[in-house]
Amino acid sequence: MTQQSESPTGRTATPRTTTTRTSTTPFPPPAAPRPLGERRVWPRTFHDRLTAPLPGIKALARFAREGAVRPGRDGLADIPRLPFAPGPVPRVDARTVAVSWAGHASWVVQIGGLTVLTDPVWSRRILGTPARITPVGIAWSSLPPIDAVVISHNHYDHLDAPTLRRLPRDTPVFAPAGLASWFRRRRFTHVTELDWWEGAELSGVRFDFVPAHHWSKRTLVDTCRSLWGGWVLTAPDGRRVYFAGDTGYGHWFTRIGGRYPGIDLALLPIGAYDPRWWLSDVHCDPEEAVRAARDLGARRMAPMHWGTFVLSAEPVLEPLTRVRAAWEKAGLDREDLWDLPVGASKVL
Repeated sequence: MTQQSESPTGRTATPRTTTTRTSTTPFPPPAAPRPLGERRVWPRTFHDRLTAPLPGIKALARFAREGAVRPGRDGLADIPRLPFAPGPVPRVDARTVAVSWAGHASWVVQIGGLTVLTDPVWSRRILGTPARITPVGIAWSSLPPIDAVVISHNHYDHLDAPTLRRLPRDTPVFAPAGLASWFRRRRFTHVTELDWWEGAELSGVRFDFVPAHHWSKRTLVDTCRSLWGGWVLTAPDGRRVYFAGDTGYGHWFTRIGGRYPGIDLALLPIGAYDPRWWLSDVHCDPEEAVRAARDLGARRMAPMHWGTFVLSAEPVLEPLTRVRAAWEKAGLDREDLWDLPVGASKVL
């Protein structure tokens, strides 16, 4: 490990590694919280944070030639069998942690008395993608008041303008570096943007932004102009929920677990992984997600980012069957795999 790769800004991209952290590896403590709503100046690009090169001309040509962007007929046949159990968000007190899966990467996280939305996408369709194959699992009208929103990155299946327009403009938003201007143009007034390894506090709950193996792009001219990452939410009593956002497998999981020990629940992506030659750098497959949970030292894992939008070529039910098999093969307690249906909730 180098000092550069563990600096608060992480300006230098670090090669991927699967080395496991040992007990003697030092990790800096979390940084002091940044002021909420702080206006900051960022570099023009975050290309130096990439942990793998973006696809070049040869890769794009191969992708166009093979055209493997959607499952075949057999892979789509299981859409009616996708687990769907819409239900109300549980009523909990400030001492209870609960999560409810609305679908894809959208969770309602209740922690420390706050209700937090992650990457909220309640739209039926997103730009460039066929309509949802599973309805939203939680009706917008049934949501409790939203205390905060966390955004992992700016891809359309994670940053959905029509959904965010439903929120009061004074809703606190926690966003990656370089993304606050997008929210301010839409008249959000309480936006806190953070760099990797930085955190802020709201009503006693800490929001820490952590690295991911991914990238950002929303238009033809803004590749990597804003950062990408995941979030560690820490309640006043110390319980922790890690929301990975969108990420491939790599060295960051071990380092996140080292800086934020005792993660009680990891919300990890398991879908949109086929073909691997195209997507392995930016999306975990189910086996890698289980490995990531172990690298994090997480006590429990809840899979996400599957069964909602068809984004890649694997059969729609395959991520679920593979993550269950990988969890069992790893010898982990079945009760600690929270493979929830869309719309379901679980209380910690």
